[in-house]
This record gives sequence, C-alpha cells and structure tokens, in this order.
Amino acid sequence: MPTQSTLATTFRSLHQSGLLLLPNCWDAGSARLMAAQGAPALATSSAAVAWALGYGDGDQLPVAQLTACLALITRRLEVPLTADIEGGYSDDPAAVGATVAAVIDTGVVGINLEDGRSPPALLARKIEAARTAAERAGVPLFINARCDVFLKGLVAPEQRVAETLARAELYRSAGADGLFAAGAREAADIAALVAGTPLPLNILALPGVPKADELTRLGVRRLTSGSGIAESVYARITTLTRGFLAEGDGAALSADALAYGELNTLMG
Repeated sequence: MPTQSTLATTFRSLHQSGLLLLPNCWDAGSARLMAAQGAPALATSSAAVAWALGYGDGDQLPVAQLTACLALITRRLEVPLTADIEGGYSDDPAAVGATVAAVIDTGVVGINLEDGRSPPALLARKIEAARTAAERAGVPLFINARCDVFLKGLVAPEQRVAETLARAELYRSAGADGLFAAGAREAADIAALVAGTPLPLNILALPGVPKADELTRLGVRRLTSGSGIAESVYARITTLTRGFLAEGDGAALSADALAYGELNTLMG
C-alpha cells in the first residue's frame, strides 16, 4: 500500500495538467468498484455518504460517523482519496480544524470545504484552520475550496464570475489549493474562471456542463461526479425493489447485475 505522503503527492500532481476525472464514492464497496475501473483517485460525496449512513445532507452527519466511513474506504484503497466535508460541520474554525485533523488520521489526502450561504471570510478562516491542522499532521493536504456562488445563485448571473474570482483569491490567500466552482455550466463562464485564478479549477458534472474534451480545452483541471452516481444507483434500487415487491420476479434482479463471484473477489 502506498504511504499517505506518497498518495498526497500523487493527488497534488494530478491537478497540474490535463483533466482529472474524479468519481464520488460513498462507502468502501463503491470505492473498490470505482477504483477497479481505473480511476486515478476518488472523492467522497457528502450527500451520498450521509444517505448511505441514514442521514440527510447538509451538516447532519456526525463527524464520528464520517471518519469511521473514511477509514473503511481507505483501509484497502491504493489510490488517493479526497473527502467532501461540507462546511466542516461547524461555524467554529477551531472545531473545523479538529475535524480536519481527524479526517487526515483516516488516510485521506484532500478535502472539500464549502462556503454555502455563509460569509466568505468564514470559509477563509476555516481554510486557515485546516491548513494548520495539515501542517501539524505533516500531510500536504489538498484543500479544495468550494464556492457556491453559481450553485446557489448567490448573486445576479452577470456578477457570478467576478464574485467567484474575488472569493477564490480570498481562499487562495488563506491556504486553498483548488477552486471548486460548483454549478458553473457555460463555457464562457468556465473559461473566465480559468483565466482569472491560478488555482486549478474543479467543475461539477451536471446537465449542460461541457464534456471532458471541451473542459480540457478550456483549462479545467478537475471534474467531479458529485452525488450523481449515487442518485442513479438509488434510483435503480428503488426500481428493483418496487418490481420485486409487485411481482417477486428474480429474473429482473439478475438483469444487468454484476456476478456474485466477481463482486466477492473484488471485495475479498
């Protein structure tokens, strides 16, 4: 197994050129499956992790449950893992720093921290606390600052690029390594964001977002699936369960299914 330091160095290097396609897992099993498809690194989706553990998204997941989940994922994972930790599960930067230290202890080498509807200055203080925690742990943690200006429509459309870039500079000064402009869809906006910050730009794969080739041309460095894969999986679970309860038909359960032996070998 690679050391955490090696994984951290590898993960950082994946943002230096080209486009990192980063699937979002939610438990050890989904992580094993995704890594087996050739993913060079993985991320967690905060929503998908919360759902898998029976909680809603939005700072509802207890930190102890989060770190237990992350430790299970990294136990046999041989590629870097970055964890979405929402807003750090607290408005107290010191508490966020303690959470980041606990997350690092699980073997994670990157985090997402988001501003949401909170003042940008608050996220900057959280980033500073996260960087301090990483330095104390001796891990070159990749801190990805998620800016929700586009995703939550925090300002008028014509102001979103400028507002995002202003926040990006604040977050970069606080110690962020990347900018996650979640919700940005238009090629012109994405190009302006790339040109306006030295931080590698992360885009969320949503309907209307350019595909990988175009994002690469625009200079985007990271594309994440977010909760999209988990949402599709849960839709499939719902469909299969409804059909089983209605008809008890085992044939439908086997259609498009991975074989028991294949799954068991992968996990075993």
